[in-house]
Amino acid sequence: MKFLISLYINPAVLDALTDEEKAAIGNGHGAFLEELKKSGELILTQALVDPSQAAVVSVRNGQPAVTDGPFLEAKEYLGGFYLIDCENKERAIELAARIPDTAIEGLGVEVRQVMFADGQLEA
Repeated sequence: MKFLISLYINPAVLDALTDEEKAAIGNGHGAFLEELKKSGELILTQALVDPSQAAVVSVRNGQPAVTDGPFLEAKEYLGGFYLIDCENKERAIELAARIPDTAIEGLGVEVRQVMFADGQLEA
């Protein structure tokens, strides 16, 4: 089963962390990534740029309209993700609980099963 583990960032929370705490998060992600590689459960991981560099695309009257920045006004934004393939939802949650962000109030980690991949319904 495939699961997306989404990492939600709150800039105010990150800004309040010490350099040591920020380094611990980075080191924790490195260790988590190595664990996923060794177990064979990692499909893909990506980190995203800050939403200030995003473009929002919509179509109005048949013409694309592009605006800068995130679509939603929110404190949190999607900062990155891990796409994993593991036995079941319980295992996905077990893995997500190892991500260092889960220990920091104000940061979010969400686990969602993939419903479609490559045009195929996932089992």
